[in-house]
Amino acid sequence: MSETSTVFEVRASHLLVGTQQEAADCRQEILNGKTFAEVAKNVSKCPSGSQGGDLGYFTRGRMVPQFDKVAFELPVGELSEPVQTQFGWHILTVTDRR
Repeated sequence: MSETSTVFEVRASHLLVGTQQEAADCRQEILNGKTFAEVAKNVSKCPSGSQGGDLGYFTRGRMVPQFDKVAFELPVGELSEPVQTQFGWHILTVTDRR
C-alpha cells in the first residue's frame, strides 16, 4: 500500500499568481532561500496569502482536481512545480499528512 493511499488529510500551503512565469519565479525565490510564507504573503492573489498560504487540513476531493492530485502526491516539505487551475497558477508545499 502506498503512502498516499493511507492519507486521509493533508495540510498544504499554496500561492496563487496569474501566469506560469510568475509561478516559476516564485518557486525559484523559495528555492533560493526565501520562506514559502514570505513569498505567499507578498504575491499570492488568494486570501490565504495573508496567512503565508496556509490552507489548513483538507481531504481528497475538497480542492479542484489538478490541485488535489498534486497535494496528495507531493512529499511533505517538497515544493511543487507550477500547477494550473481555472483560478491561475499555483505553487504548493505539503506541510503535514494525517
